[in-house]
Amino acid sequence: MLGASGRSRGTPGRPPEIRNYEPADEESWLRCRVLGFLATNYFDDVWQAKRRTDLELVALDGDEVAGILDVSVPGAEATIDTVVVHPGRRGERIATALLAEAVPRLERCGVRTLDAWAREDEPALNWFARNGFTESESCLHVHASADELGTVLTAKHGLVPAGAFLHARIEREAEMRQRFERVHVCRRMVRELRP
Repeated sequence: MLGASGRSRGTPGRPPEIRNYEPADEESWLRCRVLGFLATNYFDDVWQAKRRTDLELVALDGDEVAGILDVSVPGAEATIDTVVVHPGRRGERIATALLAEAVPRLERCGVRTLDAWAREDEPALNWFARNGFTESESCLHVHASADELGTVLTAKHGLVPAGAFLHARIEREAEMRQRFERVHVCRRMVRELRP
């Protein structure tokens, strides 16, 4: 199958190659991340350069990144920073294959708990549940427009807020949803690993 560039894009339904991220993957990695997040509540979490993490895996479809799994490992608890699949390859268990590659590596490094924060995207929450994650806590992510901020913040030093990303306690969900148009429940999903 050929992509828009005319390059081979791998075989549909065939498992992609999973390997460590390489710097040459960056452009394709960024494209996969943006396209993968576009239909989710993280649609505006756009990066212009890849941020480094401790474990960086990619699933390749030919020479294009079809899936990403990045994990930060500060100690015995690790956090999934990015897990996403290119929209053209969804439903092929690519994210599950990436996780299956990552878990034994993390366990060998002494990681006992793997977590991730997920918003109200049902496909993502279902994927976490199918892969042994359970919700341990939640909070609110509030995206406030400039007009909405004017009702709760005052400007100092000549600064005028143009918008803000805020956290709020889950107990204030009804109030936040009345005051702000874009409010997401963000859940910490946790999976215990083998000691």
